[in-house]
Amino acid sequence: MLLRGGNAVDAAVATAIALTVLEPTSNGIGSDAFAIVWDGTNLHGLNASGRSPAGWTPERFAGMQEMPQRGWDTVTVPGAVSAWRALSDRFGVLSFGELFGPAMEYASGGYPVSAIIARSWERAACVLKDEPGFAEAFMPNGSPPKAGEIFRIPAMADTLRRIASSAGEDFYHGWIARQIVEFSNECGGTMTLQDLNRHKADWCGTVALPWHGYEIHEIPPNGQGIAALIALGILREFEDLKALSPDSVESMHLQIEAMKLAFADLHRYVADPIAMEFAHEMLIADGYLQSRAALIDRSKASLPSCGIPPPGGTVYLSAADKNGMMVSFIQSNYMGFGSGVVVPGTGISLQNRGTGFRVQQGHPNSVGPNKRPFHTIIPGFVTKNGLPYMSFGVMGGAMQAQGHVQMAIRILLHGQNPQAASDAPRWQVLENGSVAVEASMPTSVVEGLRAIGHEVSVHEGWANQSFGGAQLIVSGTDGYIAGSDQRKDGQAVGY
Repeated sequence: MLLRGGNAVDAAVATAIALTVLEPTSNGIGSDAFAIVWDGTNLHGLNASGRSPAGWTPERFAGMQEMPQRGWDTVTVPGAVSAWRALSDRFGVLSFGELFGPAMEYASGGYPVSAIIARSWERAACVLKDEPGFAEAFMPNGSPPKAGEIFRIPAMADTLRRIASSAGEDFYHGWIARQIVEFSNECGGTMTLQDLNRHKADWCGTVALPWHGYEIHEIPPNGQGIAALIALGILREFEDLKALSPDSVESMHLQIEAMKLAFADLHRYVADPIAMEFAHEMLIADGYLQSRAALIDRSKASLPSCGIPPPGGTVYLSAADKNGMMVSFIQSNYMGFGSGVVVPGTGISLQNRGTGFRVQQGHPNSVGPNKRPFHTIIPGFVTKNGLPYMSFGVMGGAMQAQGHVQMAIRILLHGQNPQAASDAPRWQVLENGSVAVEASMPTSVVEGLRAIGHEVSVHEGWANQSFGGAQLIVSGTDGYIAGSDQRKDGQAVGY
């Protein structure tokens, strides 16, 4: 798209569309999406996550201990198509239809499946082979494609052609919308034409945290980006952090403890903004962050609870162009292939973002009609003195906010280049408060963390995918500096 005279938004949107074909294990036409765009003068945030169907009353989920993970009762209105249209309309210079060319060509002509994608595809197929429509679309000849095998999906090419020619309207108001609703009805789901008709992407701005001479930007809730800012805000209170090597036990302990505190607040308070108990800015207020930082014991691990503020599976890509426009974009079906539901004859795999709700009534993120669920996918952006410095993201579920923290510390605080920061061994706080680390983490660090009370597990091989995939572009004096994660398919490329 850049070679055709397009800008960074054209490049990002065309790539996002193509990735629905090329990496169907992580995203699809039925995904949600978020973006942060520097247009050359100002920063813009886009929330294109969908809301729950009107039929998702608490009674529908009564008696459940947790939200389902697959099937129609996990499918909220998909927002990715609305993100493509909104970004193209506001910032693109190429026609909307032109952005679909590569994706349609890959879908109809086929492409060789890469080794990493084939492995994920095989794992997902074992779980999803009986979900409505899945095998028809994604198990040609009765099995998932193997590495190097050519995969074609003409039905998806036809769907993309309809979306392109209607500027996205067909997905929410036309033939595609009717196919989605008819299949929902057939399978006992509650999705209606009214649910699809009322969807819109929202220009929501960003929420920012001043940090060591930079401003780190995230999309406001319903996403988990606020957790990265909480953790970084807590770490800002430790004046000697910069003097500590990012690979030292001391630094990692502080990072891990700050992340635990951030997650405690995230899972207690963050939801659709219409349901939150207070403004999300309260979670990154200076006084509150200071009080949370004071809970960290530098000599031992802890398992903190949430505080009380004072009143008051994913693809990520980044693009930048010669005029200074930079785009941070993320798109996801959530778990591998999302809900597992694929609308027959369309190639549309539907996300399972409804899994992000809670069934417990009274919680801000409790399941209900016409609500956005808690979201894991978050694009990141950094400015310095009001100018763009870095667009970045680290895909991978709950790893994302943690990855943002680790990239910020390595690049902004210690001056590492994007590839070095991406290649470095990562840690991850798990749901039970224990810590997972990559096998490349030095043994001395693992043992040092254990010595101060952290329960540490070491992960090797394919498990490294759970540590996310980073893509980063830093704006340099005379051009851009980019990094692409070795843990995922991807590349840093320019001309």
